[in-house]
Amino acid sequence: MNLSEVLNSINYNKDDVFDGLPAVTNKEYVPFIVNKAFSYFPDTLLQANNMNMRPGLDPRMQYHYLKSSIRKKKRFSKWNRKTDSPAIEAIKKHYNYSNSKAEEIIDLLTEDQIESIIKLHTHDV
Repeated sequence: MNLSEVLNSINYNKDDVFDGLPAVTNKEYVPFIVNKAFSYFPDTLLQANNMNMRPGLDPRMQYHYLKSSIRKKKRFSKWNRKTDSPAIEAIKKHYNYSNSKAEEIIDLLTEDQIESIIKLHTHDV
């Protein structure tokens, strides 16, 4: 069972991907990822949020809830990926910080400080 099979069965063909499987683990069905996929669409956002609020539910139960409550429709969306700005990348290199730490301190730096840090680290790229 892969993610595209699960999403297609919930979205469109309504075939039960769990049919015949004795037990399903979170390695085979990852509720967070499935819920994230449905969070991109206005007509499935509430169902995804419902399942996010109930992480302790059995994966099979979560799957069947989504399959039965989401209308049949072809849905496709590219996943948003976070891109870091050149300033964040330069701050990470300059101070040897993680993404989150660099994002925390960027507001504490002046524009001149950020520009000088970027200039110092543009030759490293």
